Amino acid sequence: MPATIDVDLTDSSLYLRGFPHELFTELRRRGPVLRHGPTTLPDRGATGDFWVLVSHPVVQQANRDWETFSALHGPSIVGVPGDHVGHTLVASDPPEHTRLRRLISAGFTPRMVSKLDEQIAAYTTQILDHVIECGGEVDFVREVAYQLPMQMIAEIVGIPDADRPHIFSVIDTTFRSSDPHNDLTPADNLSASIELYEYAQALGEEKRRDPQDDVWSTLVLADLEHGDGEHGELSHTELDMFFLILSIAGSETTRNALSAGLAAFADNPAEFERLRREPGLMDSATDEIIRWASPVTMFARDATRDIELGGVKISSGDRITMWYPSANRDEDVFENSFSFDIARRPNPHVSFGGGGVHYCLGASLARREVRTMFEHICARFSRLEITGPASYCTPGDVIAVTADHLPVRMTPRSAG
Repeated sequence: MPATIDVDLTDSSLYLRGFPHELFTELRRRGPVLRHGPTTLPDRGATGDFWVLVSHPVVQQANRDWETFSALHGPSIVGVPGDHVGHTLVASDPPEHTRLRRLISAGFTPRMVSKLDEQIAAYTTQILDHVIECGGEVDFVREVAYQLPMQMIAEIVGIPDADRPHIFSVIDTTFRSSDPHNDLTPADNLSASIELYEYAQALGEEKRRDPQDDVWSTLVLADLEHGDGEHGELSHTELDMFFLILSIAGSETTRNALSAGLAAFADNPAEFERLRREPGLMDSATDEIIRWASPVTMFARDATRDIELGGVKISSGDRITMWYPSANRDEDVFENSFSFDIARRPNPHVSFGGGGVHYCLGASLARREVRTMFEHICARFSRLEITGPASYCTPGDVIAVTADHLPVRMTPRSAG
């Protein structure tokens, strides 16, 4: 008989101080796959019963087996509306998912890829110059971690420099307005979403008139072969959802990793000193930062057939949820899983999904950004301190728990 969870994991108050690792450590002791009763998500509606996958092996297995665990209804516990089913990267399976993913990949031309490292380094330098100008006292989330991935996504998508400050603000409102613990409302979310979609359509028209070497030009001009063999452009809905996914998922996850990494080094100064002394550890440190952060909290899937998973019988049609931060602290897979170890090897974290067709398309870019930022921080700063309480944003669908504010003091090397 599978164990039933006696706490509502969709209750956003559980995440006010970040991901509740102690709770999930206890859940892993009860079993790798647990039963969760029905609940109601703010602004999304009621759920039925669903399964909670908390151990590393079952999360990895479900994430890789798209034929048994379908993504058609999206990552939220409450599935996406019918007109979105199968039409976005996060709500599709092969072969449609393969076609959509290939479209994005086609936007990363050789010239664009060759520019990425140079652009990441340039923006990182500019951001950290600002930190030094502020005397090292900054809100790391807002002034550092938020800035780098947003600028990079804007470069890749092709958002003009003049539009970025306002569009970044609208994107931030779209994400934060689904958190019931701030002063934003569903009306704010609707207004911001509409503005984003209108901007995406206007940007698309501009790219049609004057195509550039960017992803948005590729998407709006794409001649897509649909499942019925017919060809045509992406619909307005598909383009809207692409823009939302690229701008939010492409930036928010890296922001979370950068913020968690800074906090981890501040809490473990010996590891920061070790990385400064041994820059050859930067690759393993990057993976450990990403494991530690687990930027995506949870994705949901639908079982397409009866299967036994983790000793539990799951029926066709059941909804499952995969909890990545819990899998990344699984004591049976990671030795001293609650220790931040920049030399950790092996490090089979599932922060990007654990492999398979749904492996995160932006994984390589995220690694580049995390690595470059901490290379520069190690080179330019001698000490990292958290100077006040962190605050977190928890959208109602619990897909991500993101640092919203993190006051820090970063001491430049010349200052000691």
